[in-house]
Amino acid sequence: MRIIAGSFRSRALEAPAGLATRPTSDRLRETLFNVLAPRIEGASFLDLYAGSGAVGLEALSRGAVQVTFAERAPAALKALRANLDRLKIGAGFRIHLGSVASFLRKRPAGLVVGFDLVFLDPPYDAAEEYATALGLLGGASAGLLAPGAVVIAEHRRKQMLESRYCALERARLLEQGDAALSFYAATKE
Repeated sequence: MRIIAGSFRSRALEAPAGLATRPTSDRLRETLFNVLAPRIEGASFLDLYAGSGAVGLEALSRGAVQVTFAERAPAALKALRANLDRLKIGAGFRIHLGSVASFLRKRPAGLVVGFDLVFLDPPYDAAEEYATALGLLGGASAGLLAPGAVVIAEHRRKQMLESRYCALERARLLEQGDAALSFYAATKE
């Protein structure tokens, strides 16, 4: 696993030990950031179910000004912190320790709202996590999103997500290998 492009290009990343965390592949991350390229410079990025932080770190490498990581698994948090240290990143990020649902419901103190880009990649077998996170982002927690924000969910190719979660509507679906990326945008209801 490595950073694909930007200021940390080609730098290796640590992944959590074991099979509990499934990092987003380099190839899928490259596809994701090719799509996001016009929007990433200066963006505020939210990496939900962050794992090793590879997606959020890629965003920082490519010019995001702020990344917030939300993760609760101790092994993943250890890898995330190791990757931040390895890349010598001391600013421009926040780490929320705990569940994504609690983060989205509570909006931690001092949190800058108005995320331009949100990426979520819960464990594939935790289907309820998709509905919870996307439902909150399209409903009660929509205030966390900047105008024109894009929410991207990585999921199994064979696991179709809903086309709409409250005010979020799928605008694009990209499939690559066994994985897929669903891109959501807020609609005016």
